[in-house]
Amino acid sequence: MSTATDASLDALRAEAMEWGRKPRANGTFYVAEHIVRAMRAYGWTIVVGALGQPILYLLGLALGLAALITVPITDASGMSVSYVTFVAPALLMTAAIQVATEEFSYPVVDGFKWRRFFFGFSASPISPGQITTGVLLGASARVLVAVAGYYLFIWLFGLVFQPAPLVTPETGWIAILVGVLGGWAFGAPLMAYAASIEEDKGQFALVQRFIFMPMFLFSGTFYPLDSLPIWLAWIGWISPLWHATELGRTFLYGRPTEPFAIVVHIAYLVLLSVVGYVLARRHFARRLAK
Repeated sequence: MSTATDASLDALRAEAMEWGRKPRANGTFYVAEHIVRAMRAYGWTIVVGALGQPILYLLGLALGLAALITVPITDASGMSVSYVTFVAPALLMTAAIQVATEEFSYPVVDGFKWRRFFFGFSASPISPGQITTGVLLGASARVLVAVAGYYLFIWLFGLVFQPAPLVTPETGWIAILVGVLGGWAFGAPLMAYAASIEEDKGQFALVQRFIFMPMFLFSGTFYPLDSLPIWLAWIGWISPLWHATELGRTFLYGRPTEPFAIVVHIAYLVLLSVVGYVLARRHFARRLAK
């Protein structure tokens, strides 16, 4: 009788290990799939935002401000381009960071506090690290859609490659990847902060007003950063938006940039992304262990 019970327990244990093998191996992708599927609840918002926002912004700039600002803009490299060509890469990067702000804030709190589905993932063989990475990848899918939509309309508006014939479609699309990296550079630290929030007391409204908006206004989005006084320019220097925009201008209209500057911009964005991701993993693990 005892032998039969042991055999039964061994069989059950083996069966449990077998069922847990796939979640342990593919848990990151299961979580990312869940995040993407959950976006279907506001799918039309994503589609309209990804397609409608660039049309409105670019029409407003091309037919509005650009009609008033007819003088070419000279950027920090000394290259002169039309105003709408100068602003378009910054808008693409702003869209990436704005979407990251939405996906890495309330949805993270939702997973811990309101619907608590992160605890459901954690009750399975999926590890906290896999949950963190899955959330990052799932939200990145929406960032990718947003920047790809912006890139498409910038290209249709004839703002890519025009001033610099040497820049080709084979290199211009790199701006999409830069946009995703810019979204991570702002979104990953925000995800870490969101995972640490126990009570919603309007923290994200403060982030929007006192971090995102100053970054948007003072990161060389609408005018060259070197036209600002130094007591304001520092906001741009430390913001991921400025670094991503500088790279975007290089890849979209061929802004001359030293290789060392490109390395610095990429390294800064990667540093913010990695630090934010590591902190997020730590907060996820600590909170899911409670």
